[in-house]
Amino acid sequence: MKLIISNISGTPIYEQMKQQIKAAILSGELQEGDVLPSLRTLAKELKIAVLTVTRAYTELEQEGFVKNVQGRGCFVMGHSSELLREQLLCKIETSLSEAIHTAQVADLPKEELHHLLDLLMEEIQNDE
Repeated sequence: MKLIISNISGTPIYEQMKQQIKAAILSGELQEGDVLPSLRTLAKELKIAVLTVTRAYTELEQEGFVKNVQGRGCFVMGHSSELLREQLLCKIETSLSEAIHTAQVADLPKEELHHLLDLLMEEIQNDE
């Protein structure tokens, strides 16, 4: 996982880190049980304060994405985590809302949209 921090984005550094780590977890780049870099290591790599990394990790833990284990590190939580599941559901809702809107613009009937969803799900399941 590579974090890219911008000093000119207007978004606080801890928030940039948090968003990128969340995205990596939600996309599957980071899997359950993966350990995140130590606070000091990441702070040194990014040339930022340890407190900034601590804040990002703490907020990720509060949101259910990671679990901090004293003396062992910060670990990615599984998709069974209730908060993580809620985040994934929000992402699904957003994507489906966009698809519905696009289908309406294209005058695609609801039945065809359902059929398309079924086909895509079947295709993805066959690829796994």
